[in-house]
Amino acid sequence: MYIKVFVTPDSRRERIEVKEEMLVIQVREPAQGNHANTRVREIVAARFSVPLWKVSILTGHRSRGKMLVVNS
Repeated sequence: MYIKVFVTPDSRRERIEVKEEMLVIQVREPAQGNHANTRVREIVAARFSVPLWKVSILTGHRSRGKMLVVNS
């Protein structure tokens, strides 16, 4: 399953929102050091009840817009 995600790092609180056909995720972690990407993967894995290793980032490793894949 492919998921479009828009990420806001360095937020005051974590939030996840569904807008149209995209997840909008705010994370507290900074974008540096891949911390925000790791947290986004953790949130998506929890949301879809799959292990973390089944969620990977296809595109957007260095941008706020990302395409994730969840393997079942």
